[in-house]
Amino acid sequence: MKQDKRQAKLDSIASVIANRAIDIELAKSCLNPVPGEGSASAELMIIGEAPGAKEDQLGRPFVGASGKFLDAMLASIGLERQDVFITNIVKFRPPKNRDPSAAEIKACMHILYQEIDALRPKLIVFLGRHAANVFFPNLTIGEAHGEPLMQVIELGPKVRVKQTFLPLYHPAAALYNGSMRKTLFDDFAKIPQILAIINKVKL
Repeated sequence: MKQDKRQAKLDSIASVIANRAIDIELAKSCLNPVPGEGSASAELMIIGEAPGAKEDQLGRPFVGASGKFLDAMLASIGLERQDVFITNIVKFRPPKNRDPSAAEIKACMHILYQEIDALRPKLIVFLGRHAANVFFPNLTIGEAHGEPLMQVIELGPKVRVKQTFLPLYHPAAALYNGSMRKTLFDDFAKIPQILAIINKVKL
């Protein structure tokens, strides 16, 4: 899909989110919906679980303290936010930053699948176990972080793709535990090599 068509699809999806056209209470109760944002030609897609207070205030993903650390990790591999696509599984902040319910996640999954289908990223990075467990319910982040996984996912009727994923600790882990910073930077440093291998395989 050409970049302009991908951008048009992503813009259409963002409009659905911005207009709160998802039938869950969170869509009505949040301050601002939080669509995904970034490059329509991004090879790297980054997925968190749900927006927090700062994201709810500004209507953008990962703009609080965790977002600043994410920016630093991106910079460590020569990327900026505009080079990747950043989104969440749930697009509306749960009250008091509670975890989204299974029903709320289910209600938003079709939107996430649409984002993945529009972008067709080479690599999807999960930030935190909650995001990873939506796709890999039995995954333990302490054992799986920094190790690429592959899974066939169904993006729509008769649309199945083999996708590479990379589970990482959530940036917030480093804010609460300084010793996690090195682990996150070390795991993030694997991304260029993983992308290079994926691109070589697909040549």
